[in-house]
Amino acid sequence: AVCTKAGKAIVSRQFVEMTRTRIEGLLAAFPKLMNTGKQHTFVETESVRYVYQPMEKLYMVLITTKNSNILEDLETLRLFSRVIPEYCRALEENEISEHCFDLIFAFDEIVALGYRENVNLAQIRTFTEMDSHEEKVFRAVRETQEREAKAEMRRKAKELQQARRDAERQASQSAGITGMSHHAQLLLYFNP
Repeated sequence: AVCTKAGKAIVSRQFVEMTRTRIEGLLAAFPKLMNTGKQHTFVETESVRYVYQPMEKLYMVLITTKNSNILEDLETLRLFSRVIPEYCRALEENEISEHCFDLIFAFDEIVALGYRENVNLAQIRTFTEMDSHEEKVFRAVRETQEREAKAEMRRKAKELQQARRDAERQASQSAGITGMSHHAQLLLYFNP
């Protein structure tokens, strides 16, 4: 999670089954466990270990079980922390909120099913850009389909207008012919 100094989650990603309430509770408890006088990068409770890194006004926090490998956890935390500047111009709450989905996608490349993937920052960037490329292709196809559908609607509308004009013209010609033949019959009666 990336959280404020008060423990409020800005963006959080869980890689094992856990309720939102539990995550929020763990993050809310985190600042109270901090000992400001020491320069540690982790703190433990009876059930979990918080591995953290300060980032200006925020914390990058990795919550693990106490029996996880602390060295791997620290390396994972470092990678999480290095991902954030790749997507956010500033380490501020609003900037992180604005790019939360990009960060979550990047986090998903680092950890899968609770285990760290063997990836580096360049690979993460490549993987997330591939997703973006696929999205761009999808969007382009959808826009083309929409343009084609609109063109088809315009063509159908023109056909309907033309059919209506033809029907009106035919009706008026029929009425004119009927009127003329009636007039011709009247003339015949008067001109023997």
